[in-house]
Amino acid sequence: MKYRNILNAIAVAAVSFSLTACDDFLDRPNEDSYNVDNFYQNDEQLYQTANQLYSSPWYDFQRGFIKVGEVMSGNYYMGSSPYLTLTVNSSDADLATMSASLWSVNAYCNTLIKNVNEKAGSATTETVRNAVKGEALTWKAMTYFFLVRSFGAVPIIHENSEMMASNTYNDVYKAKVEDVYAYIVQTLEQAIAWLPESAAAGRIDKYCAEGLLAKVYLAKSGLGMSGTRNEADLKKAAEYAKDVIDNSGRELMPNYADIFRLANNTCPESLIAWRWTAEGGIWTAQNSFQSDLAMTGFDEYISWGGYGGPSVDLIEAFDEDPTSPTRQNIDSRRKATLMMAGDVYEYFWTDLGGFDVLDFCFSKETKGGKIGPQTYQSPTGANCVKHLVGDNADHVAGIGHSMARMATSLATHILRLSDVYLIYVEAMIGNNGSTTNQSAIDAFYAVRHRARSGYTKPTSVTWEDVWKERRLELACEGDRWYDFVRLSYYDQATAISELTSQKRNAFFGLNDAYKVYWESGNLDASNASYDTGIAAPNVTSSSFTLPFPDTDLALNKHLLEDPIDVDVTQYKY
Repeated sequence: MKYRNILNAIAVAAVSFSLTACDDFLDRPNEDSYNVDNFYQNDEQLYQTANQLYSSPWYDFQRGFIKVGEVMSGNYYMGSSPYLTLTVNSSDADLATMSASLWSVNAYCNTLIKNVNEKAGSATTETVRNAVKGEALTWKAMTYFFLVRSFGAVPIIHENSEMMASNTYNDVYKAKVEDVYAYIVQTLEQAIAWLPESAAAGRIDKYCAEGLLAKVYLAKSGLGMSGTRNEADLKKAAEYAKDVIDNSGRELMPNYADIFRLANNTCPESLIAWRWTAEGGIWTAQNSFQSDLAMTGFDEYISWGGYGGPSVDLIEAFDEDPTSPTRQNIDSRRKATLMMAGDVYEYFWTDLGGFDVLDFCFSKETKGGKIGPQTYQSPTGANCVKHLVGDNADHVAGIGHSMARMATSLATHILRLSDVYLIYVEAMIGNNGSTTNQSAIDAFYAVRHRARSGYTKPTSVTWEDVWKERRLELACEGDRWYDFVRLSYYDQATAISELTSQKRNAFFGLNDAYKVYWESGNLDASNASYDTGIAAPNVTSSSFTLPFPDTDLALNKHLLEDPIDVDVTQYKY
């Protein structure tokens, strides 16, 4: 928490509206003369103040989102990264930017709520004032949900201006984890009370907040438990999830891959998402995942993601073999998540007839002015598909404007409807190990049958079924590590056992094998092998809590002290 920097910066940012248009519902004011005293004068302006909560303050969390959510979980390989070996320390640069980003989101939310309460003009309506504050509270809850699952006990910063005025930003103690969860629940309950039942496409409504609250209750149900979970929390998780499933009017997208295309940025399955824009050239308003995750040469700009890729363990979870160019495609989510040898994508490089993975890797001829890396650029046998848009022509076709260096407009889905389906199933299983409840079976079947068309409806669903299904459904979406965190709350031994038994290392010899195959059609993978020379990470109880960054520790000595009890009912909205 760079308290001083963040608090001052956000006070300015909340009234400095220089960002340009994103999607229609995310238009931001661009009149330089606007300030906190002459803005907030009508409903449109109220919505515009909330729009930046969907992107800019989250920008510096992008790398932490993948490194914590996917690399630490064993879903993604990134060489010698301390996130892969679970040895992240307080000096890590990405840890510092992740922390700063999360605290800045909280400050944005606090400032927006205060300004709406104090500055909204007489022409604004109570409905929209409440809706905007509800959006801010949902993002605030999301921020604390990431914070508590990443760092454990953290301070509760309910209001920023009072801290600035009293100069007490370095004196805040950590709240106990259970109190942080209570604060998240309280925040979301107020958000639900304020939010409308439906909103413009892409905006947060009541059911979006309910979906998040269901996920929070499922996580906290194991807190302080041993072997079982809190029945009351599980019941709440099921109730909120079921209300979203039955009454939100939202449905799963028929084709899984379509969820992650530009044209579907605001699809009904997306409950909460970062809504980026590459238009206007405003740094931090854009999605930069493609630069970090795509192979070199994938677009006209710059990308360097070929040094890493989805893990061998995740590849095998999808029933695929890194040494084979013949894809099983048992599960349609595999191709939409893992880009492998033999794959051809009709939705990438649409102006050039599609994207052939091996042709791109090894062809010496340019295609549309682009040429590949002349090597099989994956250390594991797969590259990431989610978070990619393709080349600039794909970007223009998908959303109507160009991409830029380290900048696309692809939404990042943080909470999807399928996640809520699986939350419901797991909550209904509860402490029983399995369920025969028909509505839970229907929800599980809806998710799995979309991915595996030949899958027949089961007569029961087990916890193990849901645990694996969550991995496949949400792979590379920044979520898996947090499943391990919540599992560690009540069954640490199982979490540690799975993490230490994963195939988290590289696969040797794939470039030579696939180059010969591409040139001759003959594959000899006898010299390709999984790297067994690097030991599994040493996973202990402390592994499930990240250290605070040095930048935070230097400003608040209390972060190294034990957390205190906090009565969160003192906080009012």
